[in-house]
Amino acid sequence: MRALLLLIALTASAFAADISGKWDFSVSTPAGNGNPTFVFKQDGEKLSGTYHGFFGSAQLKGTVKGDDVEYAFSTSNGTVTYKGKVSGNSMKGTVKLEDLGDGTFSGAKK
Repeated sequence: MRALLLLIALTASAFAADISGKWDFSVSTPAGNGNPTFVFKQDGEKLSGTYHGFFGSAQLKGTVKGDDVEYAFSTSNGTVTYKGKVSGNSMKGTVKLEDLGDGTFSGAKK
């Protein structure tokens, strides 16, 4: 039984999305629209990388669990948090801009 559980756990992690690399995004919010780029580095479920866009450049941290992704970075306007789903080389979901409101995003891996 223990071996079966281990096999299931290893199989599940083998199918987890790997989003490492450069991504182009399209973001739509009540505060305006933008086209930031992200460079992600994934190590298992841990996610790090950089954001480049309207708020300048920032380091980000987050997680990838299966096809669910969540990451955030800090700006002078507060914390920006992205939550979404990965499907192959695309990603979409929601973005929360702390005091500036909520929006949506879609992205494609370059």
